[in-house]
Amino acid sequence: MREVLHRFFRAARGAGVRISPAESIDAMRAAAEVGPGDRAILRDVLLLTMAKSGEEKAALAACFDAFFTHPDFEAPPAANDDDGDAGDGSGDEGDGAADSPATPASGEPLAQTTVELGALAQMLLAQDRAAITAALSDAANASGLSNIRVFTQRGLFASRVLEQIGITRLRDDIDALNARNSADAERLTAGLGSLRETVSEMVAQALLLYGREETEALRNEILRSAPMARLEQRQIAQMRVLIRQIARRLRERFSKPRKRQRRGHLDVRRTIRRNAAWGGVPFLTAWKRRHRDKPKIVAICDVSGSVAQVSDFFLLLIHSLHEVVSDVRSFAFSGNLIEVSAMLENNKPEEAMKQIMSSVGYGSSDYGRSFADFEKDFMSAVTPQTTVIVLGDARSNNLDPRADILKRIGERSKRLVWLNPEGRVSWGFGDSEMPRYATFCNVVRQCATAQQLERAVADIVATYQ
Repeated sequence: MREVLHRFFRAARGAGVRISPAESIDAMRAAAEVGPGDRAILRDVLLLTMAKSGEEKAALAACFDAFFTHPDFEAPPAANDDDGDAGDGSGDEGDGAADSPATPASGEPLAQTTVELGALAQMLLAQDRAAITAALSDAANASGLSNIRVFTQRGLFASRVLEQIGITRLRDDIDALNARNSADAERLTAGLGSLRETVSEMVAQALLLYGREETEALRNEILRSAPMARLEQRQIAQMRVLIRQIARRLRERFSKPRKRQRRGHLDVRRTIRRNAAWGGVPFLTAWKRRHRDKPKIVAICDVSGSVAQVSDFFLLLIHSLHEVVSDVRSFAFSGNLIEVSAMLENNKPEEAMKQIMSSVGYGSSDYGRSFADFEKDFMSAVTPQTTVIVLGDARSNNLDPRADILKRIGERSKRLVWLNPEGRVSWGFGDSEMPRYATFCNVVRQCATAQQLERAVADIVATYQ
């Protein structure tokens, strides 16, 4: 029971359920109290001790149902009673190891021979489903089926399970029976086919249980390197989930050091002087505190048709970092610029982007007019503590780029960062004003994939640590 629960915990973690060692111990103690006899009670107990939210409860319930459900074994077809040779071999189904006389095709009888059948052949001939299920379970454990991680391992683990259960001996038994009792040989051949199907289903189920985390990690790794502007519709929802995961990692990475550093480092000299009256015993401590700027970010995003999808993910990531960056103001533009901070904070990401796109999205980009709008109405948002991030392809449709305004924004801010979703080889060609804008930026980066976006935002947040 302990080993089974350990495998179940591994499957549950792969399904996205966070299980601490203490929770695992509590679950095992509760399971030992109720026992494995009543599966419904065991299911309720595990959900009660391990699930911490409604989502985790649903995921854990689905994982439990998949883990404790084994595919049924299809019984091999009965022998053909019309075959005269089958009567001797199939008259007693419970005795698969009995002598099996056979007659060659010419009709001349052979001498009586005893065919010693292996355990698997006897179970198949007797159609003993309980024994076969137990044998499959033992073979799966012996072959380490719970270690399967990726779909390319299905064939390998299926072969291991079949070898453990005794498929080599079963083939030998079929070959031996072919010459002596063709009816039993046919039954074993059919049983072998059903056995292969059952093992294949068992391996597929194990991959679903134990390989989910690895499969998701592989999918996310591929998605991280995919150009965000060219994602298919089905990948957009996956990318949103990935962006939230990136935001969670960044929060964990940068919020903890800040909490640790609030007190500062021990000031040894001041501590010794403060405790001179007690012979230097440090009853009172003194700490070195270093002033840190309060993080402030102003994000200006081009949401014209060519870069709208990238801006969507960028705004989602920025506004998911409130624990790290407490002051974030966001602006979006195509032909003109508006503030979208309230839209993003008060709505779900999908609804917020619909509002933003209906207001200023999908138009022809006019960087000069948009920068003029920002300078006129929102320049006060930029202070010496502010990092200004501009995300766009810098294509102004041959209109006045107003690089002078960008220069003033850069002089007024702590840092001016430009993230361009286009490849560097296209910067400066056609109506691209990127080389001119880059002159006034502290940092200029290509930002076409989630991986590049994560690195850029991480570097920006790190400047405040």
